[in-house]
Amino acid sequence: MYYSDDVVQEVRSRNDIVDVISSYVKLQRKGSSYFGLCPFHNEKSPSFSVSPAKQMYYCFGCGAGGNVFTFIMEYENYTFPEAIKMLADRAGISLPQQEYSEEARRQRDLKSAVLDINKTAAKYYYYILHSGQGELGMRYLKDRKLSDDTIRHFGLGYAGQYSDALYRYMKKQGISDQLLKESGLFQVSEKRGMYDKFWNRVMFPIMDVNNKVIGFGGRVMGDAKPKYLNSPETVIFDKSRNLYGLNFARTAKKNYLLVCEGYMDVISLHQAGFTNAVASLGTALTSQHASLLKRYTDEVILTYDSDEAGVRAALRAVPILKEAGISTRVLHMEPYKDPDEFIKALGTEAFQERIDHAENSFLFELSVMQKSYDMKDPDSKTRFFQAVAAKIAEFELEIERENYIEAVTGRFGISFEGLRRMVMNVLMQGVPVRKEPVRPQAKTEKDDGIRKSQRLILTWLSEYPKLFPEISAYIAPEDFSDELYREVASMLYEQLEKGELNPARIINHFTDADEQRTVAQLFNTAIPIENPKEQEKAIAETVRKVMDYGIKQRTRRLDPSDIRGLQELIEAKRKLEELDRLHISL
Repeated sequence: MYYSDDVVQEVRSRNDIVDVISSYVKLQRKGSSYFGLCPFHNEKSPSFSVSPAKQMYYCFGCGAGGNVFTFIMEYENYTFPEAIKMLADRAGISLPQQEYSEEARRQRDLKSAVLDINKTAAKYYYYILHSGQGELGMRYLKDRKLSDDTIRHFGLGYAGQYSDALYRYMKKQGISDQLLKESGLFQVSEKRGMYDKFWNRVMFPIMDVNNKVIGFGGRVMGDAKPKYLNSPETVIFDKSRNLYGLNFARTAKKNYLLVCEGYMDVISLHQAGFTNAVASLGTALTSQHASLLKRYTDEVILTYDSDEAGVRAALRAVPILKEAGISTRVLHMEPYKDPDEFIKALGTEAFQERIDHAENSFLFELSVMQKSYDMKDPDSKTRFFQAVAAKIAEFELEIERENYIEAVTGRFGISFEGLRRMVMNVLMQGVPVRKEPVRPQAKTEKDDGIRKSQRLILTWLSEYPKLFPEISAYIAPEDFSDELYREVASMLYEQLEKGELNPARIINHFTDADEQRTVAQLFNTAIPIENPKEQEKAIAETVRKVMDYGIKQRTRRLDPSDIRGLQELIEAKRKLEELDRLHISL
């Protein structure tokens, strides 16, 4: 929903960022800012800063940053409308009512009703598990060594022996058959009418990242098939876009996620203290899963079963995760089949050691490929290394090829130069190069220095607005290198010209999370300055560097017939010479 700028600003101004973040993170005042441990990555020393003056937060460790809306969206995984609604409620502000079309209203009401049905069903299954009717399910969970706290934490339940028990319970709540059908919890046949989809099964509520029950998985008691049964897709449930346990794992203080095969793997790992474990919902890992994972981590450790099916699943997952830009390693659990067996046999410390030594995904692929070759036979061994060379040649960057040649040399007993020549032969034969995930072009050291100088200018202006008249006399928004930098500079200059200063409002202008992080960095760049003399020198040098860069850029773009543009350049160069006499102090 669209809210006017005035409404957004009222909600933001009535929710002081220090007060809001303090309810999530323990903050301690240091100078004009507050510091604490970053909630978005694992750290031991506080690098997460919150500025009351700017109404912004920024982590100098991982780069997370933004205003109060950004924080709620990142931490709670809310959309912007959800974040503004939460903060408006917190401040006692009534938001304008959203106007829906008839169809949009119907969909909204249907989703809300199905969520309510799922919530009711979860409570019902939980109650049955803890009643006499749930004895079979409780025995199964206890045999799996799950504690009462774990059962409660995951909301585990039991669907009883009768195939219409939940249906009869729902009808007592006055819910229509049409709505019950939409929930995915019931099936209909001409012979039996409407009946429960799940019975005689231990039930696993599936929650979205906001802890709302969107579906269920059920594990049958006995030998009936299928062993595991999941909710069908509904208006609120898409199994290819959700991950079991992510509602808990997303707040774990780890910089990686463990991706498992099933519900019990996730639950066992969480009970053992590995609260960053998730699993797909009865399907192979999809590109949608990978995109979802990328929102929370840059590294995944595949924790699949050690059997043949688990190896195949890992091989399928590796390229999908790589395409999403996620670094992937593979955990080996031999001689045990799954995480639960491993931890029960060897304990959590041994499992953590396996995590620490998880295998690089590329080397894992080669290890699996090696099993198809007889390494004692010279011809077969040669064919293996030819296949390895072909895979290494798929990397676009030379440094990547060199790194993997070195890794393979140490792992599989071939000389570095020998394998390197094989790779070069493959490249010279014109083998198509695998498309790698699009990466930003590496910045030169000079470019990076210019950007840092530009960020310093914007940070100083946001912290010391009294500098604006002097700095703006030399540097204009068009002197900044990137489009985003220029846009932010224009908005900041406009604010300062009006005698206003509201960096948090500038962040609201951007909706993309990566852009918001970059904008937050623009207002949180610093260099060590020990005394006023160094301070003055740093400002003068930074202004000179940014101005000089801007002049060179405008010179390149100048049309030779543009007389006015030429005159402006001459004036800019004259001002650049004046900078030797510039004395500005923070």
